[in-house]
Amino acid sequence: MASRVLKAIGEIARHWPVVRRDPLGALDVLTPSDGVRCIADIEYGQHGGQRLDLYFPRNGPSPASAVVFFHGGRWSYGRKDEYRFVAHALVARGHAVAVCDYRKYPAVRFPSFVEDGAAAIAWAMRHLPNGPADGPGRSGHGVDPRLIFLMGHSAGAHIAALATMDRRYSAVHGIEPDDVAGLVLMSGPFDFFPIKGEELRDIFGPAENHAETQPLRFVRRGLPPMLLLHGRRDRTVRPRSSAMLASAIRENGGEARVIFYDFVTHTNILAALSDRIGFLVAPALEDIGAFLQRRIAEITSPPAG
Repeated sequence: MASRVLKAIGEIARHWPVVRRDPLGALDVLTPSDGVRCIADIEYGQHGGQRLDLYFPRNGPSPASAVVFFHGGRWSYGRKDEYRFVAHALVARGHAVAVCDYRKYPAVRFPSFVEDGAAAIAWAMRHLPNGPADGPGRSGHGVDPRLIFLMGHSAGAHIAALATMDRRYSAVHGIEPDDVAGLVLMSGPFDFFPIKGEELRDIFGPAENHAETQPLRFVRRGLPPMLLLHGRRDRTVRPRSSAMLASAIRENGGEARVIFYDFVTHTNILAALSDRIGFLVAPALEDIGAFLQRRIAEITSPPAG
């Protein structure tokens, strides 16, 4: 363990100018370029911005499970190529990964980015698996259709949650959102009603529609199991947001676990997803990996008896 810590600190020191100037970019710099292949800029819709990058192991068979990841950025900034480190960490743990872009404010307003989330989920459910259900001309990627997970940070967690919980978004694409294997939601804003701040009110439109922007309002029975991760020092989205959503899901008979990390903020929880230095921040990768593997075992294990 000591040698691993020293190596991680050495990596940070070696790239310190980048770390200090652009912490998120530094996580990409620290990510190795080998071991993973990427199919970049796949169109999952017709609008600009509806693109995703698909990651697989460079060698060996395609994984049976996949994670569809939505990045954060206050619904107004961020790019999928900034999150290569997330894909590498999850591919190393045996999963295919789709890192998704979506349309952003001010080019669009709510609900366009949630509609994009639903479109990306529908694309994944139709194109990642192999088999006759893919239809003519669709080769698939070998993923078990039962083992597609959703994951998001901040605004991306909001998009993943609302696109799943409000069935109107999935109905447009003819998919069943409850077929998703599970959700991993990090630092998500699930109840920020009433909406405050001029820009946020502009993003989410007229006040009479604000209730429809809140995932907490769409808790219902039958939702996929959820893992919610939040830093106790998050001052951008308070930890109570994750606690409230998990409590409401459990009250409706669903499964939701919350893990709070001491000394972790809204942004440095992302560093916990780095294979190189994440363990210095929080054991998020271990917690995510355990959740994914447990769900895979529950879904694929033959019934007892």
